[in-house]
Amino acid sequence: MATKGQLTGMTGVYLVAAQLSRRGFVVSPTSRSAHGVDLLASSPNGSRTLAIEVKTNARTFNFWLLGTKAKEINSPNLFYVFVNLREDSEEYVIVPSRIVSERLVAKTRASGRSKWQFIYRKDIERWRDKWPTAGRQR
Repeated sequence: MATKGQLTGMTGVYLVAAQLSRRGFVVSPTSRSAHGVDLLASSPNGSRTLAIEVKTNARTFNFWLLGTKAKEINSPNLFYVFVNLREDSEEYVIVPSRIVSERLVAKTRASGRSKWQFIYRKDIERWRDKWPTAGRQR
């Protein structure tokens, strides 16, 4: 049975897939049990391809948690879509991986055993609703 956190994540992935489809992309979700990107998207003619990592919040709306590899990954085809699920709407912040790796904040617990990486909404606000498009379809 899926946990509430897993359902929140799945909701975000499918909402982002729908938004990309509306913008002309052919979108395929990856396996939820696989590590890596959540969505693969391409223009219908294959001239533009994107890998999308989706991070979704249902309660805390001013930051998102990221894995330790987010600092290392910097690809022109990789985008993060940060989603806030509010009661009456959704908020989307679409950020290139280069910007994410530059703006991450790392924190370590006092015990030194747990490392967390955050990206704060205030640091990426300018990418709110900046959806890529598939370009002109042939």
